Amino acid sequence: MNRAIVGAVAIVGAVQLIAVPAQAESKIDPVKALRAELARGKAVNVQATAKMTFTRDLVTTSDLEGTIGFDQRGAAASDVAQTVRYSKDLLRSMTKLDREETEALQEGPVQMISSRNASYVAGPVVDQALLPQNAHWVRYRNTELPPSNLLLEVLEPDTLKTLLAKRTPTRDGVVKGSIRTSRLAAVSPAFASRFGSHSKKGRDGKVSYTLWLGPTGLVERVSAKAVIPFYDRSVRVESSTRYWDWGREATVLLPLEGDVIDQGQVKDAVPEDVPGIWN
Repeated sequence: MNRAIVGAVAIVGAVQLIAVPAQAESKIDPVKALRAELARGKAVNVQATAKMTFTRDLVTTSDLEGTIGFDQRGAAASDVAQTVRYSKDLLRSMTKLDREETEALQEGPVQMISSRNASYVAGPVVDQALLPQNAHWVRYRNTELPPSNLLLEVLEPDTLKTLLAKRTPTRDGVVKGSIRTSRLAAVSPAFASRFGSHSKKGRDGKVSYTLWLGPTGLVERVSAKAVIPFYDRSVRVESSTRYWDWGREATVLLPLEGDVIDQGQVKDAVPEDVPGIWN
């Protein structure tokens, strides 16, 4: 009898030893994993798409690809290329407002290097202003970093933590959930800056999302869609982003001062704001 008891205890102990790695894996904290990546000299590659539908005939889309560099506070700089496209009716309306700028946006991608304080823009949309000045970049001061995802900036630890708290049961690293836009604006500075101030008081929207987490807990992909109150109307927003090569060593270098001209010096020949679907 004693031998049977000892044998049973040994079997249970073996099962527990086998189970520990699985339990440890399931307890990976994605927020802690993200914070561990937020260090100077580290970066992640991103590839994002976005679509904003104001009406059935007024639609704008965007493709963005590049690198986002970090420091201890989060995303600190980025080097991206962005292409913006408009539906025929929206393109016609924008052409009436500014033909040259609209046509230039359609000619090729906007190259953009950004810090937390400024964005440096190159490409067809600013080429005419740069040529006479012997410069390569137009600097826009007091700007924000381009978002990695138009709706959900999962590079913000507080935002990621809130999204995980709103999730439904997960499986194989897939997280699904939804969140009210008022709640998202309260925790996400990136979302609040783009959408939080454009809706009337008392109106709220909902963002539905899916996150794909990798084996280390880091986000590999996010897909989101929402109908958001926008002034006295609503806009449908969809955005999807893929993240890869987490932890790569990279430093985003800003253009040399001699290669830069400020937007205020050529303001009549370049867009008033940084070209981007988020603007």
